[in-house]
Amino acid sequence: MVPEWQAAYMNYNHLKILIKEILIFRRLQKNQSTTSYQANQPLPSKASSRKRKVSLNRLSKRHSVNKDEEDEVILVSGMQLSSKEGYRTVFLRSSEDAGESELAFFKRLDDEFNKVIGFYKSKVGEMVNEAEELSKQMNTLIAGRIKVEDPDYCGSSRIFSSRFTDVIQETKMRGEQEMVSLDTLNHVKINVMHETPITSLKTAFTRSKLGLPFSEKEIKDAERKLKQAFIEFHLKLRQLKSYAFLNQLAFFKIMKKYDKSTSRNASKAYLEMVEKSYLNQSDEVAKLVESVEAVFIEHFCNGNRGLGMKTLRQKAKTDRHRVTFFTGGFVGLSLALVVAIILMIHIRKLLNSEGRDQYMTNVFPLYSVFGYLVLHLLMYSGNIYFWKRYRVNYAFIFGFKPNTELGYREILLVASGLSVLTLAAILSNLEMDIDEHVKRSRTLTELLPLGLIIVVLLIAFCPFNIIYRANRFFLITCIWHCVCVPLYKVTLPDFFLADQLTSQVQLFRNLEFYICYYGWGNYKKRDSIECLGSSVYDSISLAIAIIPYYIRCLQCLRRLFDGEDSSQAVNGLKYLSTIAAVIARTFYVQKKGLTLKLVAASTSVVATVYNTYWDLVCDWGLLRKNSENPWLRDKLLLPHRSIYFLAMVVNVILRLAWMQTVFDFHEAPFLHRTALIALISSLEIIRRGLWNFFRLENEHLNNVGKYRAFKSVPLPFSYENDKHL
Repeated sequence: MVPEWQAAYMNYNHLKILIKEILIFRRLQKNQSTTSYQANQPLPSKASSRKRKVSLNRLSKRHSVNKDEEDEVILVSGMQLSSKEGYRTVFLRSSEDAGESELAFFKRLDDEFNKVIGFYKSKVGEMVNEAEELSKQMNTLIAGRIKVEDPDYCGSSRIFSSRFTDVIQETKMRGEQEMVSLDTLNHVKINVMHETPITSLKTAFTRSKLGLPFSEKEIKDAERKLKQAFIEFHLKLRQLKSYAFLNQLAFFKIMKKYDKSTSRNASKAYLEMVEKSYLNQSDEVAKLVESVEAVFIEHFCNGNRGLGMKTLRQKAKTDRHRVTFFTGGFVGLSLALVVAIILMIHIRKLLNSEGRDQYMTNVFPLYSVFGYLVLHLLMYSGNIYFWKRYRVNYAFIFGFKPNTELGYREILLVASGLSVLTLAAILSNLEMDIDEHVKRSRTLTELLPLGLIIVVLLIAFCPFNIIYRANRFFLITCIWHCVCVPLYKVTLPDFFLADQLTSQVQLFRNLEFYICYYGWGNYKKRDSIECLGSSVYDSISLAIAIIPYYIRCLQCLRRLFDGEDSSQAVNGLKYLSTIAAVIARTFYVQKKGLTLKLVAASTSVVATVYNTYWDLVCDWGLLRKNSENPWLRDKLLLPHRSIYFLAMVVNVILRLAWMQTVFDFHEAPFLHRTALIALISSLEIIRRGLWNFFRLENEHLNNVGKYRAFKSVPLPFSYENDKHL
């Protein structure tokens, strides 16, 4: 099933429930009639008992002879009324036991069938219209190729027509063929300019002209775009073909189940009606599939059918056993290293060591960066697991290339591999004092965190096709879009990633500490006093805390400018309130004072309430009083409503965690200050992980409500008007 079309499929489970209700009604009425009969009849004698047995045998024989005739004549008949009313079934045994329940079954069956027919017709119409546009685009591409290969060609007559157009004409029953001449290129604008900050500025302040001469590079880029559009269109056609097949199979199964449960013979007549319907008789989709394949092979694969079909029908992604194997191995190693670290701390009594404070201040923040990354990856893998379990099409929502999206196993593999490297490095330099016997190895071990950062960056930017290159480059592209905001059009992956960055403020501050510690500090003696007490360091730390919210604010303004949603202005104010709260809290921590404390507390309360309300109402779509599920959405994916209420409570509690800086909870008796900061930052990452699931669930349900199941591929050509074509 296509997840976004779920409501358009035949509701097989509900029809099964109606069949069970028919059997329950029959059983109840049979019990009532038996009880009434026994109460009104005298006890039978042996003779009357024998007579009744004989008469029952005669009746059963007579019934067996005429059963087929009666079922064929009086059981069910189907007729097609006007196209608006659709199909209706007349059930002629409503006077029998449980007749009303069977009437309800056939009424619901007809409603489901008409729903499927209506949806299928509407989608076929959309496919035909899209095929017409692709045909127009293909003809323009062919004309552009001819013009580029021979710029002096001045032919103005109608010279060619793609095979695609013929199928559309046959589908729409047009009389004359649609052809394209080279003159149409004077009324075509090519849209192949790559979106960059410079092109975005040019687009904002200039207007494109029609009829520009096409270069060879532009034609190549247009061909690439149109090729992707054909691949996506072919996928749509195959999914629509599968939709028709699955629904026909469902009607066949449910009618066979009805016959078996009720001892009727209704399936033959009803399935004949299904076979004669538009769902089975229409061949537009099959013709379009053949036409798309032929055009794609001819114009994009140089007639190589094998290559063309391999490109169009990409194999589904399969789980690999080695991913599970290595994940298990890395998890086992991580657990073993954690045990080794705990034993070393306990045996050598490092918590009571003189160098404890020095280690927690200088070394712990370096390794906590990797802890934040691993925790975020673990939350993301959990999100993917539950998205897949509840059929949230996250690959489509994020816009991953086909079969490149990572599953939860791959994410766990990356997280567990990074945790092994980090824990091994921690174990190697877990010394909290400067003894003579460790001075010689101190320099090397103190550089391990820096080495880990370099390794992670090298893997992230590695150009070779290893370690999930498509996903790494997708992430880097989204980060670049966030850096260059608002010069790029904001898509869901961009603002989704920016939201993740707002929960990783401490990670970025620790990266700042990396630069300070290894650049100006004395890492050989674990001394960073020169940078931690600097006003420049504090100013940069404040800027780092503000930047993620500033990015989200600019993204909201860009989406408002693009006319996507007027509520983005209110969303932008939410991030401005958060920036005000961060600035107020930072000044209070640095300078103290009652006035600053009141300002920090008030701005934090406003930002917390604002952000919590937006999370629950706008991002999660909850707190709807008049919903079918009180205070929740009309449609829910999770089976238990209590989970949503629990998630709301947890979100509020974790939102309050950042208030600790306002009320001087900087250090607990049993935790060092840096450990407490790491704990609070981890709670925020966990809150973000919970937010991710419900945010994408709401996005998925919005797509389901609009039946948006495929990404829209921008076409390379736009036209001044249709009269030139």
